[in-house]
Amino acid sequence: MNTQLIVCIVIFVLTLASYMLNKIPMWVTAMISMCALFITGCIDASGALAGFANVNTILMAAMFVVAAGFRRTSLVDALCNFIMKATRGSFNMAYLGYLIIAVILTNFIASPMVVYAIVSTLLCAYLDATGKSRSKYIFPMMVVCVSCCGILPLSTAIQQAGQFTGFLETYGFEMTYDPVNFFIAGWPMLIVVPLWALLIGPKFLPEQSPLPIAAKEAKKQNQQALSPLQDKLGIAIFFLTIICLIFSSQLGLETWFVALVGSLLMVVCGVVDQKGALRDIPWDMILLYVGALALGTALTNTGAGDMIGNWLANVVGGTRNNYVLGLLFFVIPFVITQFMLNRAVSAVFTPICLLTCSALGANPIGLMALVQAGSLTAFMTPMATPAVPLAMADGGYDLKTIVKGAWVISLVIPVIYIFYTMTVLPPF
Repeated sequence: MNTQLIVCIVIFVLTLASYMLNKIPMWVTAMISMCALFITGCIDASGALAGFANVNTILMAAMFVVAAGFRRTSLVDALCNFIMKATRGSFNMAYLGYLIIAVILTNFIASPMVVYAIVSTLLCAYLDATGKSRSKYIFPMMVVCVSCCGILPLSTAIQQAGQFTGFLETYGFEMTYDPVNFFIAGWPMLIVVPLWALLIGPKFLPEQSPLPIAAKEAKKQNQQALSPLQDKLGIAIFFLTIICLIFSSQLGLETWFVALVGSLLMVVCGVVDQKGALRDIPWDMILLYVGALALGTALTNTGAGDMIGNWLANVVGGTRNNYVLGLLFFVIPFVITQFMLNRAVSAVFTPICLLTCSALGANPIGLMALVQAGSLTAFMTPMATPAVPLAMADGGYDLKTIVKGAWVISLVIPVIYIFYTMTVLPPF
């Protein structure tokens, strides 16, 4: 184990401890961590600053402006009133409706963060209108956006299946990955996670948010009402942005570009004023995410991924037990993704999975699904997925609250995936 790896692990542990203690703002901790990694040589300047130009950072900031513009339109209040009438005042029925919308959208749009930004706009307005606590209901909805992503054989699963087929060809497997495999491997999540979000998740979250909610504070300030034209433009821009995000691959557009254009149109058309646009972006969460990316880059650059991969290969050895293999290839990516960006972990462990299957003569289909699920169902830290910092801003969460709210479902998901998926898609 080299010196830089040891230093990186020490900085990582201290950073995580500071997040948990919350004695100083988390964004300050993230920036101190980034500076420490740079000074100690764990990352270079480009690695430290790359987060500021990361597509997810731009996407996150832009979607806040798009969502803020939509919140100012009359349609949001109209939808809230319609939902309250349609559900006859039943909050649980209304909340279930938002969860179902999240499940559907996260299987059309490959980014859970974008789906969260869309649904949270409506949910936050509904919670505020009904006097319900954001901190009890925002986090469970975000978990649904992340955990149910790409399970149905729709556009998200089709894109991922194409990438997996490429991996299979590269590593000498004469087979293709069918999008239906994601549904076979993960359909219980479409039932279990929304039911948890509806019935169990809110019970582990506080009525009062631990941190101030910036959007609610800004709402208290006097804002000039939109003109009828601006109101219509705000609605049109929002839905046009959403449509372009859903069909971005068919249109040949990058999601960050779509969101950025949408945010600029909101400002140019006067739906959000220029000062309001900057105010609506939660800069503390942006900086927290940038620092988290720097830490993930350092963990990768110093060899943490290779070290874990080598250890995993030794642990697997020659075992032919389906459930032991499933445990290793789900839990390890699941844990690592809490501290490194989910897509990066998936990219590292998919080849490790295929090399292991090739050595053992195993069928890789089910294990690849587990790697995918383990890498993309982490939500206990802001380092796992950009959707977490967004939810932290909307719900006023600190890291201790996130962990408290997530621990039950973080135990349930691995158990279901390992035992069910290794039964229906066994390696041997």
